[in-house]
Amino acid sequence: MGGKSFGKAPGGGGTPERGEFGDSGREPARRRGQGQLEAQVLAALHEASGPATAAWVQERLGGDLAYTTVMTILSRLHAKQAVTRERSGRAYAWTPAADEAGLAALRMRRVLDGEPDRDAVLTSFVSALSAHDEQLLRTLLDRATADDPATTDGPTTADGPAPAGGSAAEPGTDRRR
Repeated sequence: MGGKSFGKAPGGGGTPERGEFGDSGREPARRRGQGQLEAQVLAALHEASGPATAAWVQERLGGDLAYTTVMTILSRLHAKQAVTRERSGRAYAWTPAADEAGLAALRMRRVLDGEPDRDAVLTSFVSALSAHDEQLLRTLLDRATADDPATTDGPTTADGPAPAGGSAAEPGTDRRR
């Protein structure tokens, strides 16, 4: 970059560019993080009465966000399976695939899928839960097990059905640790 400074034009005059400080006293434009933009785009889609275009989302988010930025965020959300899209003429109409909780769960699964030792990650996660969260998780797992006939045929381990003649856990052991 050859030692050029950014901000005010040489000689101290000129108007500061967007996001820069200058003598005008204007604050820089606040840069939103990707996660914040994704949340705002999803919130706008949840407000829609049906599938919405990127232009509609841009309008709801205010004039300072470029159309291309909205399209980038929508495309990233689509890659994360957080939104669905269908052709609407030459554009796409976008629909949220999940609510905020669903998106958080998707992020958690992606983190877990990216770790080489799932058992260690899950063990660490569960051991750090509050008593209330642990009980909630137990209730949800019990409910899921009761709803899935494949899990009621016999003992299971974290990897699936227990080997014949084995048990899912030794009596009196805490499966979390």
